[in-house]
Amino acid sequence: MNDVKFEALQAELRRLQRVVVAFSGGADSAFLAAAATQTLGADAALAVTAVSPSLAAAELDDCRLLSSEWGLRWQPVSTDEVERAAYRVNDAERCYHCKSALMDVVAPIAAAENATVVLGVNVDDLADHRPGQRAAAEAGAVFPLVTAGFTKQDVRDASRRLDLRTWDKPAAACLASRVPTGTAVTVELLSTIDRAEAAVRALGFAQLRVRHHGDTARLEVDTGDLPMAIERRDGIVAALRPLGYRYVTLDLEGFRSGSTNSVAHQYLRSP
Repeated sequence: MNDVKFEALQAELRRLQRVVVAFSGGADSAFLAAAATQTLGADAALAVTAVSPSLAAAELDDCRLLSSEWGLRWQPVSTDEVERAAYRVNDAERCYHCKSALMDVVAPIAAAENATVVLGVNVDDLADHRPGQRAAAEAGAVFPLVTAGFTKQDVRDASRRLDLRTWDKPAAACLASRVPTGTAVTVELLSTIDRAEAAVRALGFAQLRVRHHGDTARLEVDTGDLPMAIERRDGIVAALRPLGYRYVTLDLEGFRSGSTNSVAHQYLRSP
């Protein structure tokens, strides 16, 4: 762990004095919630998890478990992004509308706590197209990990040093990220994707995405797991066919973030 960066993070948290952490259970937000609680105490650090159809059921369960294991002060709250037409359209600004819905709920909680909303955005995230970050910042949220100079690897290294089991947790973006830009997001579709990924995960895969392309499920796993996916193809097909997928495909490029936004995959949405 980079002690200088961790000390900088603690200094930033002390400057803020009281924080409400947007806590999704991923490696970044989990580390920030743990660090805030360690630095400020549970009375001054509240972890809030946004609950909606876009959050996988397993992730909500893990947030609950982590809060209990680490002694976090934790509060689940319901958000309504899926009820917003601008979100359901699923254009390039979907994440903006999602974070706006989050801040609409979390900002009043922070005001009641006399606290600042903080998100687990790291330096590496700044290089991506992340309209959600813009929405959060516009609503008054701040990014302590960025202020302290934490990269994604710094977060994992520091988490390991602090003995946080999330140090090597696979990335877990919201379920809507499995839907190609331009394909409408619905509660039913998010539920199907959640069940599909849970079924494949039960077959022994840790890092995976089930990308939805109409009646085609495009499975991404770590490249090292591609042989296992071939070996277990019958089980994968048997798990996904009942969910309405006529075709079950394996992406030979393996897992990668944001692949549903790639022009290279537009053909999958063609009639």
